[in-house]
Amino acid sequence: MEAPPSTSLLTRWLFARALGAVLLCACLPLAAQITALIGSSGISPAQALLHAAHEKLGSSAFWYFPSLCWLWSSDTSLVLQCLLGATGGILLLTGIHPGFGAFLGWICYLSLCAVGSPFLDFQWDALLVETCLLAACYLPWQRRPDWTHLTKVQSIARWLLLWLAFRLMLQSGIVKLASGDPLWRNLSALQFHFETQPLPLWTAWYAHHLPSWLLNASTAIVFLIELGFPWLLLGPQKIRHRAALGLIFLQTAILLTGNYAFFNWLSIALCVLFLNDSFWPERWCKLLLSPDRPHPQQAPWKGLVMGSAACVAAFTTGLQVLGSLSPDFRMDGLVSALAPLRSTNTYGLFAVMTSTRPEILLEGSNDGLLWHPYQFRWKVHDPWKRPALVAPWQPRLDWQMWFAALGRIEQNPWLIQFLTHLLQGNPVPAQLLAENPFPDQPPKWIRARLYEYHFTDTGSGAAWWRREEKGLYCPPITLKKQATPSEGQPAIAQP
Repeated sequence: MEAPPSTSLLTRWLFARALGAVLLCACLPLAAQITALIGSSGISPAQALLHAAHEKLGSSAFWYFPSLCWLWSSDTSLVLQCLLGATGGILLLTGIHPGFGAFLGWICYLSLCAVGSPFLDFQWDALLVETCLLAACYLPWQRRPDWTHLTKVQSIARWLLLWLAFRLMLQSGIVKLASGDPLWRNLSALQFHFETQPLPLWTAWYAHHLPSWLLNASTAIVFLIELGFPWLLLGPQKIRHRAALGLIFLQTAILLTGNYAFFNWLSIALCVLFLNDSFWPERWCKLLLSPDRPHPQQAPWKGLVMGSAACVAAFTTGLQVLGSLSPDFRMDGLVSALAPLRSTNTYGLFAVMTSTRPEILLEGSNDGLLWHPYQFRWKVHDPWKRPALVAPWQPRLDWQMWFAALGRIEQNPWLIQFLTHLLQGNPVPAQLLAENPFPDQPPKWIRARLYEYHFTDTGSGAAWWRREEKGLYCPPITLKKQATPSEGQPAIAQP
């Protein structure tokens, strides 16, 4: 990270375009789902969240839930915020006011994340918020920017982006060891990962059937890249470039076997920042960078403000890195105070590897005898359906169903609300499903059964999965007391 900023001008141009593409991939799919998730008739309405927060926290709720929805929380407002965030992505892609585009993305995506729990609580959502804020300081704000000039503020922001990429990669390895998970420590984690990940690709079936020794060796390589390569980013240019390419290789391997929304693409965009202009063909610099022209003087106070903010960001994120090393490490109060802004975060996916794959299947009935299943678009349910590519689109309800299956229904109040909507025949949340077996009139009863899924063995036929029923995840529930279904399960009124 010792290269002069002047050697990374083309890289900055490419990073702006990559971030713009990621922002579009995040905001446009969200616009199609947002009203069903947190709209006025959605699963977890944002209006109800803000009202409850203000009742409990008073005026401090504005800080803990920093959202434009305090001004306007209608369904139209939620969709508009998604579209404005996508507009920021377009500005980044076209190179028109790229700094403002990143800032617009930060404002809108932060606003939605603040009221979007649990559907916008993923690490890549926080990563996008943090990246957009730093990019707003790093990229030029002019309509036709001069990419050959880097101000002091932009230089500081560049270092913070490099620090973000370094933390993201290093913490991914640290949390796996710090968790004490035996599957990571004995290098057998990848023997389970491809089968148990939330939304696998069809390629994961083949990866799962690789020899055990190769999967164990691959786990060791993951540790080598995540724990070792970030430190090589601090070395000379050739070593830094090779380390960045190694990290990009790991992210590419992950996206080839799983659907992790825009996470891998955003991670790759951050790794690209470590590639100096000498890495790219020289003709690209001549074609893509605008000619040099007189640069306006920057007020000294801007550099002072940015430098102070950088010190705060480095201090808080440094504490978070130390916290990932030890669960007993106490975070500073400043870390907690800045947490609502989601712009100084800690990272690390799959700290504990899931060794089984429970899946929830929802069913409705009018008589307690004949049960009809609700079909999801992407979630694993049909053993004969090939796992499909959905990323960078993120079906957020399907993702939450994977997390819900790892716990109990009492731990997932949003799922109880979703079942209630289905019993009421609310068409808005039902839009997130692939098939509603009760399109005209809602069922009288709904239940959830729990299955454990495994990939089929090699050569076992056309089925991709085999499954075993584990019992009821949620017994039959209804909106009012009715006769107990014939199978003897108790009828439970709406919670």
